Amino acid sequence: MRIHCKIVVIAVCFGVFLLLYFFGGNAADDPPLKEVEEDNYFPKFSGLRNNVASKLTKKTLDELHIPHKQPLTYRKVSKVSSRGGNAIAKRQRSDMGVGRPASKRARAEEVMHLAVVACGNRLDETLTMVKSALLFSIKSIKFHIFAEDPLTSQFEKGFLFQLSQWPHAITNKFQYSIYPITFSVGNAEEWKKLFKPCAAQRLFLPVILKDVDSLLYVDTDVLFLRPMDDMWSFLKAFNTTQLAAMAPEHEIPKIGWYSRFARHPFYGVTGVNSGVMLMNLTRIRSTLFKNSMIPSGLSWEDLLHPLYQKYKNHITWGDQDLLNIIFHYNSECLYTFPCQWNYRPDHCMYGSNCKGAEEEGVSILHGNRGVYHDDKQPAFKVVYDAVHEYPFEDNLFQSLFYPLQTKFLDTVNTLCGRIPQVFLKQVEKSMRTVYEKKVVRHVRPPPK
Repeated sequence: MRIHCKIVVIAVCFGVFLLLYFFGGNAADDPPLKEVEEDNYFPKFSGLRNNVASKLTKKTLDELHIPHKQPLTYRKVSKVSSRGGNAIAKRQRSDMGVGRPASKRARAEEVMHLAVVACGNRLDETLTMVKSALLFSIKSIKFHIFAEDPLTSQFEKGFLFQLSQWPHAITNKFQYSIYPITFSVGNAEEWKKLFKPCAAQRLFLPVILKDVDSLLYVDTDVLFLRPMDDMWSFLKAFNTTQLAAMAPEHEIPKIGWYSRFARHPFYGVTGVNSGVMLMNLTRIRSTLFKNSMIPSGLSWEDLLHPLYQKYKNHITWGDQDLLNIIFHYNSECLYTFPCQWNYRPDHCMYGSNCKGAEEEGVSILHGNRGVYHDDKQPAFKVVYDAVHEYPFEDNLFQSLFYPLQTKFLDTVNTLCGRIPQVFLKQVEKSMRTVYEKKVVRHVRPPPK
C-alpha cells in the first residue's frame, strides 16, 4: 500500500512539474513588444507625452491585461497611401502608392474634396492653407485649385517643390488638380470682376465638378486648426433637404453688416459668410430653387445669371450676397454651423462674441481683410506665420506650438490677442488627438 501511495505522489508531482514547465515556458517564449522607431512628432519628455503614457500604464494597460512593468514602445505611423496626382485643366497624372489593398468604394470614401480659387497674389497664402489642411487631417484630401493662367505654372512648381520637402506621411494623403477660371453662363469678364478677382468662380463649382459628390470650399485666407475630417462630418448632419452649410456672418444682429446695411434679401437674421462653404454637389445639381423672378423653380446653373442681373446694382459682397439671396428663398436647404468653424476678426475686434470658440477654441481661422499680412490684427498674423514657417519637421510641439505660444505674448495688448486660449486651445487638442492615435492604437495586446 505504501508503495502505491509513493507512486501516486510521484505521479502528481511530476504532473505539476510538467504544467509549470509548460506555462512558464510559453510565457518565457513570448516575444516582448518590438522596439520600433520612436515617435518624434512630440518631445520625448513633453507634458503631453508623459500624460498619455501615464494613462496607458494605468488604465489602458489594465484593460489590455498588459503588466505595468512591461515597457511602452512608440512608433511613427504613416497614413495608408492612396492615389496622388496633379493636373492642369483636364490633364491629370496619377501615381498609386503602396498601401493595404482596398476596394474602389473604400478608397473613394477615404478621400475628402476641398476647392479653392486663387487669382492675383494668392499663391503663398493658398499653399499655407493647403499645409494647414494636411497637418492634422486623417483621410486623404483631393484639392481642386482654380487659378488664372499666370498662377497655373506657379502652382505646379510650388506643389512640386513642396512635395519634395514634405514627409511621405503627408504627401501620401495629398492629391490635387488645377483648373482654369471658367464661367458657364453670362459674361466671363463681368463675373471675374464681381467683388474680388475670380471670387464668383465658387458659384460654378457644382457645374464644373460634375463627378464630385461633396465638396468643401474655402477662401485662400483660411487656416485649419483641427482635422478637416471634423468639418467633413457635418455632411452627415444634413437633413433630407439641406445641401450646403455655412456659418453666420455675425453673432450679434445690431452690429452685423447685413442686418444694418443690406439692400437685398439675405439668409436669417445676420446673413451667412461664404468663406467656408460645405456642399453636397449632387443635391445642388438635382434641386430646383425657389426665387423671386419666376413662379417655378430654377436649376442652380439657370438661376445664377438672371439672379445677378436683377441684383447687381444692390449687392456689395458679390457672390456671397448672391448666395444669401438664394438661401433667403430656400432656407430649408441650408445648414448653419457654429462660428468657431469660420472665425474672423469680427468675432473678437469688437469684443469676444463667438461663444463656441471661447468654449472649444477656433476650428477654422478665416483671416479676411488681409489681416495675415498687416499689423491690424497681430493675433491672426501670428497663427498664419507659425503655420507658414512650419517646416514639417517631426516635432510638432517644438516646431509649431511652442513658437506660437511665445509669439502670442506680443499680442496680449490687442482685443483679439487678449484671449489666446481661443486661438491655441484647438491646436493643442488636435496635437493631442494625433499623438494619442499614434500611441494608443499601436500598443500591442497580449497574444491569445
